[in-house]
Amino acid sequence: MGLWGWILLACLAAYLTKLVGYLVPASWLQHPMVGRVSGLLTIALLASLVTMNTVSADEGLSFDARLGALAAAAVALMLRAPFLVVVIVGAGAAAGLRALGIG
Repeated sequence: MGLWGWILLACLAAYLTKLVGYLVPASWLQHPMVGRVSGLLTIALLASLVTMNTVSADEGLSFDARLGALAAAAVALMLRAPFLVVVIVGAGAAAGLRALGIG
């Protein structure tokens, strides 16, 4: 199967997945456990994406200024800083660590 065949197959799979979602009974979606699980899955997905973007490199793990920036942003979050301040603290930490030659 060529490239376009795989693309069309992926499109069909995405469409069928969405269609199955419409066929789920509303009573299942209103169950309290569904709300809790979907909230936890969102948090877990975001955490995994942040982790992958922080410590991944071409061929393995990389511990550089990104890890320090994440730690600084986490501290700012724990201190309940506004989101813009958290971003600025993380960027400042990354810039400072890179200026020191780390990463």
